[in-house]
Amino acid sequence: MNLNSIHNIYFIGIGGIGMSALARYFQAGKKQVAGYDKTKTEITESLETLGISIHFEDDIVNIDKAYLDPKDSLIIYTPAINKHNKELDYFKTNGYQVLKRSEVLGIITENTFCLAVAGTHGKTTTTSILGHLLYECQVSVTAFLGGISENYNSNLILNGKDVSVVEADEFDRSFLTLSPDMACITSMDADHLDVYGEAGALKESFIAFSKRLKPNGKLFIKNGLPLKGITYGIEDDSDYAIQNINIINGTYFFDVRTPKKVLENLQFNLPGRHNLSNALIALAMAAEYGCPYPQLAKALASYKGVKRRFTYQIKTDDLVFIDDYAHHPEEINAVHHAIREMYPNKKVLAVFQPHLYSRTRDFVGDFAKSLSQFDAVILLDIYPARELPIEGVTSKWLLDKIKINNKKLVNKTELVSTIQHSHADIILTIGAGDIGEEVKHIKKGLSLAS
Repeated sequence: MNLNSIHNIYFIGIGGIGMSALARYFQAGKKQVAGYDKTKTEITESLETLGISIHFEDDIVNIDKAYLDPKDSLIIYTPAINKHNKELDYFKTNGYQVLKRSEVLGIITENTFCLAVAGTHGKTTTTSILGHLLYECQVSVTAFLGGISENYNSNLILNGKDVSVVEADEFDRSFLTLSPDMACITSMDADHLDVYGEAGALKESFIAFSKRLKPNGKLFIKNGLPLKGITYGIEDDSDYAIQNINIINGTYFFDVRTPKKVLENLQFNLPGRHNLSNALIALAMAAEYGCPYPQLAKALASYKGVKRRFTYQIKTDDLVFIDDYAHHPEEINAVHHAIREMYPNKKVLAVFQPHLYSRTRDFVGDFAKSLSQFDAVILLDIYPARELPIEGVTSKWLLDKIKINNKKLVNKTELVSTIQHSHADIILTIGAGDIGEEVKHIKKGLSLAS
């Protein structure tokens, strides 16, 4: 498909983080862009300020006539959209060009030098760091991010079109539409079992992705994964390895041993060794692309993070409020480790909204174990996203399995007051659903109470 010949781009699920990045890209390219989403959010509001028309009722009558011309319109949808969506059904049955978000990314990136970041954890942060490093090294790059970068206040970094940086999403096997020049795999833990059925099928999909590299492409893998490539790790024998770690005032200082030399006294401001690992692989990929080490070191130190990835909402001597997107047991473990490393001997309250009935069912024991590491836990009801309820799978079921006494299930109307009366030193909100929309209310409530 020649995207240059298309003038009208219509998105179904435009408020999704990956979809909205594409919408920004096409809007910047002077296309006519509009879309539907079921809920108004900060993301949809930010798109509307760019002049993008968005409606929130699933009905074809709400769509501008310009987008109803099959010859001059492209319809892009997310696999996360409800399968009974009326608009999507209309376009599919009436001869329109209808593509998944990942297929469009494949088309955009096929004529660029593409760097793809895959893995069940760490994709968004790693992609954001990598895009930032290339941007600061004056590379002609477009980076599509799965989160809002604190450095750019956007999920799109646009500095030219010769190089593309993308998240290679394993959900729905979307990453198999990409053919990158460089790719990394950060992790292969079981997830999305509603799609894959069992963990072995997920691993096979990552192996298939590794074979999508262009000829002479480079694959980077976290040390220990069952693949061959350029390895990276922390304090081990990897090709790229972090050494001599020190923490000073909440900032990491460390050295990196590369295949060519040792880079000394690098600085990185995000807490948690999982984020150090993300920084390392981004640095390795940018270095292998050809970015000079001095510029990379300076860029790494200036990286501010991604919203909802260990984002400080309140940070005082008496109270810390952190918000994070973690929605898998291993991600919760990583956030817990980071908090304990930065704030030893502090009382930590975790507020968790489970994401998907199927994921809760598949990992209930692991969720209970990861949440039991905190001093106190508040659970919200499961965020269903694209799913219908599964009998017996509830937040109460998960709550009963958490092995601490200080635990509670609350609804959103009670959330702020419950947190205010918790007397915790550290408040942590975690989850991939709409808990992010509650953060501003929690922050306001805590600020008023202090």
